[in-house]
Amino acid sequence: MSATKRPTDKKQRSAGRVMMLIVWISVKILFIPVLCILALLAGLGIGYAVLGKQDWSDVFDWNTWKHMYDLIFEGSR
Repeated sequence: MSATKRPTDKKQRSAGRVMMLIVWISVKILFIPVLCILALLAGLGIGYAVLGKQDWSDVFDWNTWKHMYDLIFEGSR
């Protein structure tokens, strides 16, 4: 008995189609972390500038956050 070959229905994917598949999967994987980072930045800005009534330009200044860190953890030293 010899086995008959079944026709394969798989089409070979072109290089462009494979690249688009890789890009689409990458976008789906990175979508949630990027949204989380954007939400963090928006929360920092709203909390500091709107609720704290400070300048928007000071939100992303490193010395501002170092000063807050020093104020919070000064008593634990």
